[in-house]
Amino acid sequence: MPPNPNSSIHSHANSPFLFGKRALLSLFILSSCSSLDFMLPVKRTTTTAALGVDSESSSLKKQRGLASAASGKAVTYTINMDKGSSNGSNRATSEKLPMSDGQPLEIDEDLHSRQLAVYGRETMRRLFASNILISGVQGLGSEIAKNLVLAGVKSVTLHDEGSVELWDLSSSFIFSEEDLGKNRALAAVPKLQELNNSVIISTLTTELNKEKLSDFQAVVFTNLSLEKAIEFDDYCHNQQPPIAFIKSEVRGLFGSVFCDFGPEFTVLDVDGEDPHTGIIASISNDNPALVACVDDERLEFQDGDLVVFSEVRGMAELNDGKPRKVKNARPYSFIIEEDTTDYSAYQRGGIVTQVKEPKVLNFKPLRQALKDPGDYLLSDFSKYDRPPLLHLAFQALDKFIVEFGRFPNAGSEQDAKKLIALVVDINNGQSDGRLEEIDHKLLRNFAFGARAVLNPMAAMFGGIVGQEVVKACSGKFHPLFQFFYFDSVESLPSEPLDPNDVKPLNCRYDAQISVFGSKLQKKLEDAKVFIVGSGALGCEFLKNVALMGVCCGDEGKLTITDDDVIEKSNLSRQFLFRDWNIGQAKSTVAASAASLINPRLHVEALQNRASPETENVFDDSFWENLSVVINALDNVNARLYIDQRCLYFQKPLLESGTLGAKCNTQMVIPHLTENYGASRDPPEKQAPMCTVHSFPHNIDHCLTWARSEFEGLLEKTPTEVNAYLSNPSEYTSAMKNAGDAQARDTLERVLECLDRDRCDTFQDCITWTRLKFEDYFANRVKQLTYTFPEDAATSSGAPFWSAPKRFPRALQFSTDDLSHLQFVLAGAILRAVVFGIPIPDFVESPEKLADAVDKVIVPDFLPRKDVKIVTDEKATSLSTASVDDAVIIDELILKLEMCRKKLAPGYKMNPIQFEKDDDTNYHMDLIAGLANMRARNYSIPEVDKLKAKFIAGRIIPAIATSTAMATGLVCLELYKVLDEHHKVEDYRNTFANLALPLFSMAEPVPPKVIKHQDLSWTVWDRWIVKDNPTLRELLQWLKNKGLNAYSISFGSCLLFNSMFPRHKERMDRKMVDLVKDVAKAEVPPYRRHFDVVVACEDDEDNDVDIPQISIYFR
Repeated sequence: MPPNPNSSIHSHANSPFLFGKRALLSLFILSSCSSLDFMLPVKRTTTTAALGVDSESSSLKKQRGLASAASGKAVTYTINMDKGSSNGSNRATSEKLPMSDGQPLEIDEDLHSRQLAVYGRETMRRLFASNILISGVQGLGSEIAKNLVLAGVKSVTLHDEGSVELWDLSSSFIFSEEDLGKNRALAAVPKLQELNNSVIISTLTTELNKEKLSDFQAVVFTNLSLEKAIEFDDYCHNQQPPIAFIKSEVRGLFGSVFCDFGPEFTVLDVDGEDPHTGIIASISNDNPALVACVDDERLEFQDGDLVVFSEVRGMAELNDGKPRKVKNARPYSFIIEEDTTDYSAYQRGGIVTQVKEPKVLNFKPLRQALKDPGDYLLSDFSKYDRPPLLHLAFQALDKFIVEFGRFPNAGSEQDAKKLIALVVDINNGQSDGRLEEIDHKLLRNFAFGARAVLNPMAAMFGGIVGQEVVKACSGKFHPLFQFFYFDSVESLPSEPLDPNDVKPLNCRYDAQISVFGSKLQKKLEDAKVFIVGSGALGCEFLKNVALMGVCCGDEGKLTITDDDVIEKSNLSRQFLFRDWNIGQAKSTVAASAASLINPRLHVEALQNRASPETENVFDDSFWENLSVVINALDNVNARLYIDQRCLYFQKPLLESGTLGAKCNTQMVIPHLTENYGASRDPPEKQAPMCTVHSFPHNIDHCLTWARSEFEGLLEKTPTEVNAYLSNPSEYTSAMKNAGDAQARDTLERVLECLDRDRCDTFQDCITWTRLKFEDYFANRVKQLTYTFPEDAATSSGAPFWSAPKRFPRALQFSTDDLSHLQFVLAGAILRAVVFGIPIPDFVESPEKLADAVDKVIVPDFLPRKDVKIVTDEKATSLSTASVDDAVIIDELILKLEMCRKKLAPGYKMNPIQFEKDDDTNYHMDLIAGLANMRARNYSIPEVDKLKAKFIAGRIIPAIATSTAMATGLVCLELYKVLDEHHKVEDYRNTFANLALPLFSMAEPVPPKVIKHQDLSWTVWDRWIVKDNPTLRELLQWLKNKGLNAYSISFGSCLLFNSMFPRHKERMDRKMVDLVKDVAKAEVPPYRRHFDVVVACEDDEDNDVDIPQISIYFR
């Protein structure tokens, strides 16, 4: 499930209303008490996210690079916009924005919005100040470099003394045949630099010495001997502050990671999740005290968690900010170890919030960890005994290379025996932890593939190691502690390989052939693959299949489809796209880029959404010819549709998805596993309408309301106006026919827009926005608190304003409050766009804008007694039906006609469709303003515009590392699928969370089997009847299976029912004719069959669920 979007408390200092859009560069330059200018950052050029690295706590200063980034004579801007009281007064605080080389360290929020949703600004700041060394630029090194360049570190230095070889071309996307013989590091720079021009990429091509490591905050080695690794790690471990050291290897289908971040490494945020919260319902005067929370949402607290209390009425002693430990955590209650017997009695209200504490890890240096590895990070519990053996195997491989000066040869039994002997020697030399058994078969496979770097393994480990570098540089997420070993020997062909089959063919796939053999390589090349989606997952999949040689043979073909176009926010993780591709079709650009990686790739790019509407494009013939389908989608409905098509045509489906640092993969294999749609997550809980509109208690409610108001005012109502003006008679006739409360409300809004609220000048737009402020944040609150005073009670006598309800306070508008003035600016500009009114230059002057706002006459407001406010949580509409609706609709139509006659010919409005990713359009400014003013009404912590964008824009957090890992895991399964002979126990579904880190792999669940007599079937089965049968022939075909059909339907039309005598007249008619004549269906020329649903019973009259039946008539 997605993490709770409720944000931590932000002050007005992060107010979303920051003046300035390109043209407003100099807006609101105010003087401060110091010699520095007080300045609101300007959009795009210097946004609020133009942040450097603040000075931190002592624990943070230990992390290398923070001190250097914050040192020197930093030029600063002071932001003075802290949260004010309900009447809008501001309290001054400051945030320093250090400069680097005279320029601010900027965060481009348009580019990095999805990454910011995962990391936050603080982590991004630290990344921007981090210098990374990657030694070894083969497949794994290039994947790590790609992920870090996309993440936006300050610099990446590539070290490699070797030259590009043919073997490198099957694992590294940055090399081509033209690079053969060139130094790897030098050849890698151009492709990597294209990914992110803000990252400095440099090279080292000579032997590395340990003193050089002091230039970096983290160093990564992918091809380093143990002797050198121990020497370098000792140096890094003993530096002050320590340099993060990571050693990772990919050897065939085996991989390893070792991390050492120093003797004392502080993890600032162990999981990246927002602190859990609860709304208090009661607190007992007891020892220990029982805290009960409302049953609005289950509590996520665990025993041992620390929590703080706030806003508690009555038992105010708990509001002291002191962390208290949770015991006996339950879904809606917990105990705190505190004696509250003598405390004041609890009255109402209160929020309890988890306190996330830093964690200090004591890493052992490699020298010590090799002998005493501690607990290994497991990925597959069916292989719980593997890590200790692989720990020995990688050490033995190092000894083999030192002794023989080469890797073991693929298929060489002699070399395998030598490696096994080395493993046995190392094991026998251990005093503690000696293994009782050595798996010779596993080590044999390890030896055979040791020289090869496979692309899926490089992609997977590139994601893991890239994330560890981010952790090392930022303290965000829990590091891998300290060894991780992984294998995917199940990906090997099901039949034993002949030594001759793994011999090199002097081609770009030789490394892969050395592991899987040339026969499987031929299957890969001749496969017919459908990739659905070419976003972040799709780009990674395209790169992977191109490097693996999938669809690169004479018989092979890759089809990729995506109906979306490239946006700037895609560029931080959809690595096949460049800034000059913005606005172009994703699939076309991605396919072209993949063809550059491997010119032999046979790829067709389409821009069709795979859906029922495009089944003329993706027809029966298309699906029947496929070898496998790979989903790269971002929504459940599209996944379910593809799942149903794969079920229908019995095609393997490789499914995956990511959410921030989390990823999952699911293998859907015909007849072996359940399908994707067999199990579903429960739907997300929606807040009741009355809560959103009148009783919000968190910022999500405020943002949901804000977006609804934005769309209603600026999109839906102007669209309705245009619909009316384009065809008044038809529109009014439809409203009369509807005659309900919704039609009445719609007409009222249209009339308001064209009459009372019509704007002809920009001053009118200012007036409209100012009055909206008064209506939303003053008058409605006054009416609500008049109808339900603070001491109001329910019909049962309980306090009306009990948790989770929060009693609101009306806001008093003031032009001295920047957030109020900015709200008016955003609203007036958007209102002017809707009415096609030019925006005057005076908006660039805060004084002139304030003067214009002061001209607005705001009527006095008196609450009314007859107002009904919906409090029923089950209500689905705020509109109240009336017996007079029809009469009122007639009156409204008459008034509309009078208004229309006053309008100029051709008059129309310009509806605004919400676009979250354009920071210059004021959409998020208005939505965040609406939400934060409402939050201020209800004393709910406000959020900055970026956080508001995440929630209101429903942005899915995404980072390159988890995407790379997911696609690597899927492509390891692709080997199995295209081999075609693997059993269900060979496949793996995976859930991983790189933040923890956690890897959980398991066999897929087999499909449910239904049995009848000697027959059995699953959801995968589809019974096929050929030769264009008649109804009688179909019934007999079923009778032969011991099934009596009593009903046959096509879609919603009944073709046959045994209860209807007339239906017996249809017995000798062809089924296809019944479909055409009875169901009135048109069978497209590309369709060779149609499907019917048949209801059957056995001879004992028991219903039997049978598979769908496909009748082929051509």
